[in-house]
Amino acid sequence: MKTQLALNTDLSAALTDNGLAPEWVELIPAGPAVIGRDGRQWLFDEAAQQLVQSSFAARNIDLPIDWEHATQHRAPQGGEAPAGGWIKRLEIRDGALWGEVDWTPRASVQVLNREYRFLSPVFDFDPETGRIARLVSAGLTNKPNFLLTALNQETPENPHVKLSAALLALLGLPETATEDQALAAATQLKATAQAANAEQPSLERFVPRADYDTLLTRATNAEQALATHKKAEHDKAVDAALTAASQAGKITPATIEYHRASCCDQAGLERFDAFVAAAPVVGDPSDLGDRKAIKKATALNAEEQAMCLQLGVDPADYAKTLSEA
Repeated sequence: MKTQLALNTDLSAALTDNGLAPEWVELIPAGPAVIGRDGRQWLFDEAAQQLVQSSFAARNIDLPIDWEHATQHRAPQGGEAPAGGWIKRLEIRDGALWGEVDWTPRASVQVLNREYRFLSPVFDFDPETGRIARLVSAGLTNKPNFLLTALNQETPENPHVKLSAALLALLGLPETATEDQALAAATQLKATAQAANAEQPSLERFVPRADYDTLLTRATNAEQALATHKKAEHDKAVDAALTAASQAGKITPATIEYHRASCCDQAGLERFDAFVAAAPVVGDPSDLGDRKAIKKATALNAEEQAMCLQLGVDPADYAKTLSEA
């Protein structure tokens, strides 16, 4: 859908008998073919009439009448675009589109004084069929495109199109680039992309996805197995170092877990070995593990001796059982 500044109405010819600005103005002439003074042509048939009226009803909002289409030209740049009137209703009269206007005092005086004589509507249309689909706004102008009782601004044969700075940057063009230059750059990008898609992949650079996934899984499993093996070997070396240091009296049993944590990697183990080499003996090696328990004889008291006598048990054998227990 495109927006077009198109038709015109001579307001001075539509002044009321009492000298007021016209309450109803013609916005689009009767079709089906609507041709502008600059040669452009649109379609305003019954289908277009229904589209314009239904879209106006669906929006349920008055449409602005500004000066020289400021709504389209100045407002997007942050400029002022005050309304000179508001289109409140639409009607089809003998195939033409008419609108009821509520003028502002300023615009009404300018129309009465012939400062502005023509009204130029802005509408959306289908670029393929040219069919007018929606009325957008209208503007007071003195450069009409249609000799009608409605106003429209004439558009040059080659209007300047303001292109987005972001779009131009994406295309690698300066902000002063023309529409033709942008189209040429976009065409070149499209051709380059199509050529890249058509290029046959080299078998030396690409492998089937299934083969790639299999190789990746094998490589991952191999890395994990190697890491597990290295950790087991490292833990074994740490245990040996801690045992040797403990037996040499360089560390005490209470600090073994502390030193084990400091040997979490190879650098830590090397620092521990250097520490042990320079550390003094802090305790003699323990031989408690090699010692045997001392057997002691247990002496029987009077009651135990009396019991052995009554039961006929050898006091020495009974004492032996007590010491073993």
